[in-house]
Amino acid sequence: MNNSVENRFFGIVCGALLVFVAPLFVLFLFLSSERADKEIRDHISVLLVANAQALAKPLWDLDEESVTQISATVVSQGAIVKVEVRDQSGQLDVSQSTIPRSFDGKLVQVSRAIIYNTVDGPKNLGSISVYYPALGLFSGLKQEEVVFISIFIFAVLTVFGTALIGNRFFVIQPLMRLTAAIEATRQLGSRHHVDWQSNDEMGRLARSFNEMQTKLESEEKELKLAHRRATDIYNLTPAMLFSLDEEDRITAVSDYWLLATGYSRADIIGRNFADLVTSSSRDKFVKRRQAENGMTVTVKFVCLDGRTMDVLIMESEAATGAHDRLSLSVMTDVTELKASEDRNHRQAITDHLTGLLNRQGFEAVLDNKIAAADAAGQELACLFVDLDRFKWINDNMGHAAGDTALIELVERLKTHLAPSDEAARLGGDEFAILLPAKDAETRAKAMCEQIASIFETPFAPDMHLSASIGIAIYPHHAATAAELLQKSDMAMYAKKRDGKNGAQLFDKAMLDRARSRAEIEANIEAGLVDNWFEAFLQPIVNLNGRGIAGFEALMRLNHPQRGLMPPAEIISVAEETGKIVRVGNVIMEKAISNLAKISRISGMQDTYLAINFSPLQFEPALPARLAAIVGRHDIRPERIVVEITEAVLMHDNPQIRMIVTELRRFGCRIALDDFGTGYSSLSYLNRFPVDIIKIDQSFTRASNDGDDEVRQKSRMLIEGITTLSHKMNCTVIAEGIETEEECRTLHQMGLDYGQGYLFHRPQHAAALIEELMAPQSAVARAS
Repeated sequence: MNNSVENRFFGIVCGALLVFVAPLFVLFLFLSSERADKEIRDHISVLLVANAQALAKPLWDLDEESVTQISATVVSQGAIVKVEVRDQSGQLDVSQSTIPRSFDGKLVQVSRAIIYNTVDGPKNLGSISVYYPALGLFSGLKQEEVVFISIFIFAVLTVFGTALIGNRFFVIQPLMRLTAAIEATRQLGSRHHVDWQSNDEMGRLARSFNEMQTKLESEEKELKLAHRRATDIYNLTPAMLFSLDEEDRITAVSDYWLLATGYSRADIIGRNFADLVTSSSRDKFVKRRQAENGMTVTVKFVCLDGRTMDVLIMESEAATGAHDRLSLSVMTDVTELKASEDRNHRQAITDHLTGLLNRQGFEAVLDNKIAAADAAGQELACLFVDLDRFKWINDNMGHAAGDTALIELVERLKTHLAPSDEAARLGGDEFAILLPAKDAETRAKAMCEQIASIFETPFAPDMHLSASIGIAIYPHHAATAAELLQKSDMAMYAKKRDGKNGAQLFDKAMLDRARSRAEIEANIEAGLVDNWFEAFLQPIVNLNGRGIAGFEALMRLNHPQRGLMPPAEIISVAEETGKIVRVGNVIMEKAISNLAKISRISGMQDTYLAINFSPLQFEPALPARLAAIVGRHDIRPERIVVEITEAVLMHDNPQIRMIVTELRRFGCRIALDDFGTGYSSLSYLNRFPVDIIKIDQSFTRASNDGDDEVRQKSRMLIEGITTLSHKMNCTVIAEGIETEEECRTLHQMGLDYGQGYLFHRPQHAAALIEELMAPQSAVARAS
């Protein structure tokens, strides 16, 4: 109550009295005292004048008795309490006093000289001194003044009391009621009103307070209703809702959250949410929440029964104070979705047939393996494995047999892999193996030997496989994952070209070959676009007379800067890239056009044209395309010889057999080129409609070899092939005749035709036509 409004009001009124009324009252008393003191002094002054004259004669006569009587008369006058009369000579000293013994106040002295007029003039006989008590502030008050002061004090006290009473009733009382209403509202929680009615400021204040209380009460009811509805929605929403404070403690959870997790609200409120997340996900959750406002994160949540579920948490954050943070989060169980994603991911990176990684999965794990090798201070070997003759198995034994062989191969391979190794099927019959080791090259070579042992046992009756393996080592051969895979692939292709069935370690020379191959690919594409390909012709002559019977079309690429390029590499690259079909179509078109030009020369009307076809060229549209070209140039179909190699026949592809048969039915003749090499089989002559047999030039050269045994065997083979071919109504042509001795020997053995540098070199059509038109040119008709 020391700081109450009433005490302050009392203090203000008292202060006003002290500041304004008290000084006036003191001034009044001071002036009254001064006036009374002046009156006393004036009276005493008059009294002293009269008594000094009266004392002059007795004092002159030294009449002590008279002096005493006069002194007694003076001391009895009014305020005088003491009188002293002294002779100048010191003979007489009279003192009269009425001062009581208990008086301890201050006395005021007033003195006057006693003068006696003699014949000789006035003489100072002595002095008279009177004393009176010093007047206080109240001593000089008259009765009427005391009455006035009393009335003044009463009036002041009346005003003061009235102000206090008025303040009590009209200010303090409504304020106390207002305070009581506020305290009751604060302590009891209900909205109390002030019971006060007046038309003054306090009445307006009370009315305003009551209106405010009514409005707040209404708003509180609405707020409570909204809160109840929000709580009901929070709890009844079929979603796992929860809220966290700024310290990540759980402040609220929905009923559905409790139902899904198994916890009770009393046990969970106040716990740190990160404690409910698995240790593997905890750092992820904490970092994401610290870094983001309104995070979205997937973590593993531990339920009350110990089961773990993958949950997606989406948080929205609201600020409730300067330093307070409150979040509302929804937690969704995505365990099944996560499992489905994991299954889809595994399926996306796994080969369905073998269970190994596919190319996508291998490329993903390759980067991780390189990082792990760097961390462990190891090397990493990449083995690129390509199965030899696997396409033949698919084509001849069926894809089911091929799939069975692949599954068996992987099962055998897994027995040789260490836990740190990784194997993948990149596609078809291509596999890759990653081997981390301190000495990766030694480990890779040992693994290649183990892989070779896998193929020693057939995968099925008559199903023998082998593999060509390329090896590249990180970081010696490659600095990146893509480069490591590329260089192991290059090493594998190098082994393929060198004869297959073995392993090849990458070396830098392969890059030169790869660049050369890339240059050849670019030249092939540029040659197709800019018409660099030419169809050279090499005449085929009758060994009995040397007359020209036909021509073999040979592909040449005439580079504008480098001139004629070797055809073997171009054909090999074109077959590998699939561009051999486009190249073959260009050569076929130009060769037949050249034959049409040659046919205008006298004696050349019946010569034939032999065209080499790659296995890839045997498309269903080939017969129609060939028919259209020969029809456009007015060439009889029997003048076209389709040369096929042993590789075409080895495929034993029904589609190729059908196309060859259709070409034969159209009228074209079929020639079997390079007979006697590779896997030559007489069954080809029985299964295919062959018209011409071309004996490989290796037999031609061996027919006159310096070694008698080689020469004898070669001649026996040539005679046997020729005899058998003639019995099957096939014409026999010898390739690569370069000497007269070879020509004479072959003619004696009964061969029909020959071609080689002895007779004619392959030439551009224009040069050949010019040569054929010369007068001395010998011409023979085809048999």
